[in-house]
Amino acid sequence: MNKELMESMNILEKEYNISKDTLLEAIENSLLTACKNHFGKADNVKVIIDPDGCDYSVYMEKEVVETVEDPITQISLADARMIAPRHVLGDIVQIPIDSHDFGRIATQNAKNVILQKIREESRKSQLSEWQCKEKEVVTGIVQRYIGRNVSVDLGKIDAILPEAEQVKGEVFQRTERIKVYILEVKDSPKGPRISVSRTHPDLVRRLFEAEIAEVRDGTVEIRAIAREAGSRTKIAVSSTDPNVDPVGACVGLNGARVNAIVNELRGEKIDIINWDDNPAFLIENALSPAKVISVVADEDEKEAQVIVPDYQLSLAIGKEGQNARLAARLTTYKIDIKSETQARELGLFDDMDFGEEGFEGEYEKDVEPAEDEVPAEETSEAQAETEE
Repeated sequence: MNKELMESMNILEKEYNISKDTLLEAIENSLLTACKNHFGKADNVKVIIDPDGCDYSVYMEKEVVETVEDPITQISLADARMIAPRHVLGDIVQIPIDSHDFGRIATQNAKNVILQKIREESRKSQLSEWQCKEKEVVTGIVQRYIGRNVSVDLGKIDAILPEAEQVKGEVFQRTERIKVYILEVKDSPKGPRISVSRTHPDLVRRLFEAEIAEVRDGTVEIRAIAREAGSRTKIAVSSTDPNVDPVGACVGLNGARVNAIVNELRGEKIDIINWDDNPAFLIENALSPAKVISVVADEDEKEAQVIVPDYQLSLAIGKEGQNARLAARLTTYKIDIKSETQARELGLFDDMDFGEEGFEGEYEKDVEPAEDEVPAEETSEAQAETEE
C-alpha cells in the first residue's frame, strides 16, 4: 500500500503541482477525521507519517487511572501493565489503532477529506500559475461559441473570449489555433476564471516581443501604441543602441518580421514610426504616411496645429479620420489638421515665426509635391480634431 501511495503522490505532485507535504497533511487530517467519526472524538489521537517511505501509524494516547470513566481517553492500570509492566498511575500509554477497523462511513469521510484537499490545492495552484501569466500572450485552441463568447482551450484550463474583446468581423473555426492576451484571472468555486482578448493594444506589444529579438532584449523599446483592432495599429519605437535602427529592426528583411505579426492579426495594418522626444516631430512621424509642412505643438494644453500640403489632406486625416485619430492616441495630443490653402486663408503662417533651429515643440518643414503626385480626389473636413 505504501508503494502505491508514494506513486500516487508523485503523480499528483507532477500533474497538479501539489506538494507532497500538502498531500501528507491531507492524509493525516483524513485519518484524524476517520478516528473522530469512529470513536466520537480524536483529541488524543496522534498520526505519524514517514515522508520518505509513506509508512504511517495511528495511535491513541490514554492516561493510566485506577477507575476508567472514559475508555477513549483512559486505561486501567491492569490493562496498561499488560502492555508494559513498567506503567504506573498517571502514565500516558500509546494504543495503536488499526485503520482497517474503521467503519465504511468513517472511511468514506476520510477519503472525501483527501479529495477535497486535492481539489483545493489544485485550484490554488492553477490560480497562482495563471495569475502570473496575466498581461501575457498565450496560444489557445478554439473550442466552441457560447452565445457570442468563445471558449478557448489553453491546455489544462479553458478561457473565455468575450464578444467585447473580439475583433469585429473575426470568425473562428473549431480547433483553430489563435493567440490571445490574458486580461484577467479571477478565482471561482470551479477554479480560475480567465478572460482573454484579441483587441487589446498590448497584444501587439507582446507579439512584437515574441517575434523581434531586439524588442525582447530591450535594445528596441516600444514607446507607445494606438490600435483600432482588425483595421490599423500605429506603434512608436526607439533604440537604446545608436547602431540599431528601431524601425528597420521591427520591419525586418523584406518586411518578414512585421508580416509575421500582421498574419497573426489577420491582415491588420501596422505603421511603425520613430519615437521623438520633441512632440512636434513625434506628431509629424505619427501622421505618416502623410507629409507635413509644419507642426505647432502646445505641450501645456496637449494640442497641436498641423499644416499639410493640399494634396496630402485626405491622406493625413485618413479614411473616416482614422489616421489622424490614431496619431492623436499615439501622441496623446489633440491634433487639428489644416491644408496649406486653408492655413493661408486663416493667416496661420503669419503667426508662425520659425528660426533656423525652431523652438521647443514647434518646427517648420517645407514640402514640395513630386511631379508624379496628384491631389487626392477625395475631400475631407479640414478640421480634424482627433479625440478618442
